[in-house]
Amino acid sequence: MGLRSMFGQLAGSVGGAVPEGVAEARSARLNAERPVREVLELAGRIGESMLSLGAAAAEVTDAIRRVCRAFDLECQVDLTFTSILIAHDGSERSPGVTVLRVVAAPAADYDRLAKVVTLSETITTRTEPIMTATDAALDDETDLRDELHERLGAAHRELDRILGARRTYRRGLITALLSLMAAAVSVLLGGGVLSMLLAAATTALIDSAFRALGVLKLPVFFLQLAGAAIATTVAVLISVLSPYVPADLSALPPALVVASGIVVLLAGASLVGAADDALNGFPVTASGRLVEVLLLTIGIVVGIGGVLDLARRLGVSLVLIDLPVSPWPIAVQVVGAAVASAAWAMASYATIRTACFAGVTGAVAFAVSTSVTGSGVNPAAASALAALVIGFAAEALGPRLRIPAIILTICGIVPLLPGLAIYRGMLALVNEEHASTGTELLLQAGLTGLALAAGVTLGEILARRSGVSHRVLLPGYIRRSRRRPR
Repeated sequence: MGLRSMFGQLAGSVGGAVPEGVAEARSARLNAERPVREVLELAGRIGESMLSLGAAAAEVTDAIRRVCRAFDLECQVDLTFTSILIAHDGSERSPGVTVLRVVAAPAADYDRLAKVVTLSETITTRTEPIMTATDAALDDETDLRDELHERLGAAHRELDRILGARRTYRRGLITALLSLMAAAVSVLLGGGVLSMLLAAATTALIDSAFRALGVLKLPVFFLQLAGAAIATTVAVLISVLSPYVPADLSALPPALVVASGIVVLLAGASLVGAADDALNGFPVTASGRLVEVLLLTIGIVVGIGGVLDLARRLGVSLVLIDLPVSPWPIAVQVVGAAVASAAWAMASYATIRTACFAGVTGAVAFAVSTSVTGSGVNPAAASALAALVIGFAAEALGPRLRIPAIILTICGIVPLLPGLAIYRGMLALVNEEHASTGTELLLQAGLTGLALAAGVTLGEILARRSGVSHRVLLPGYIRRSRRRPR
């Protein structure tokens, strides 16, 4: 048959009436496709919510597959930093279906993340028989399909309730929590009571500036730049006003004020998530997270460097000196680490219970790092060892505590973030005499960040491989072996 005659027949079939058998087959295929698509849409919404709320790519992929398996569907998942593609290849019993979900801009909300994870667990671990999507697609009766629609509808309504609920805490309380976190970080860095108060006030000023600039919907890069510039400006003002203030400000090193604010800004960067995705086989998602982390960090560095360079041009000299010995015993600093981690967890909308466990994780991380550093180990190596411990503990205990492991790890490394090294490195760079020292300090800060991320990920892997990790998301599902009686 020639091409002309073939196209003629096709045109005739398109322009004319559709044969009755073809119409019935098309209708049957659409009826069979709808239940499969509804299951994939539910799994995609759960995965999209988890990824946008801060979950790691491996956990999101795992949750999507388990939700699909709960309805007797096997699927392929392709996940990037901004989208999720779910495909069911189809079989003799079910058609092939593909669903695409676009992920919103990430915004950490640990309370909602924990609730979404709980919802996925409820779907995948129910004990009564779960009616499969393929059975609903092929059954002549409507009761099985109605049951599927009812369960899917209930899951969608619960997810809508979780995502549409009001925030756990008011915005004013978030500012107070961030100020408390900065004060606790100041204790870790060796600051006294005056340093704590000024660090808290500076962080409150930074957060207020974030809210004011948020009206303009500026990218996060410019917010980080503004926050770092505010903290550095406060340090410059301390140096300028110290000769004219009758009180003794020698106990108020400007570096501590800036470093406390930088740690608060660094806590929002998902370096741990980027390393986790890279080491677990998600290079595209890891690249997206890493670019975001780099932009946030560069914003901080530019804000610090700009203010320091301007101060130098105006004749204000900030001297790179060694910090004073901490006036606090190690026990008080461990408590400060717990407060810093717990405050950051609550500032990310975690519940009080979750924040308490996050505080314990932060205290353990700081105690391990301090003990190892005191024995002469390099600070980056000490940070890596402490991160490995909390990564192992979070993966082993998180599911038992009904807390996503990533919450414990991100909050646990807060006391170890290299805010002081970044500030002192930029301070040395703007002074030509100490340029080499500045490069070393910035390199040390970068190595510490990588050590933290690698240590956490290695700890999680060791927990899984050793069998200590107890996965709450069970892979099993119950196949429906019998149909309802007619």
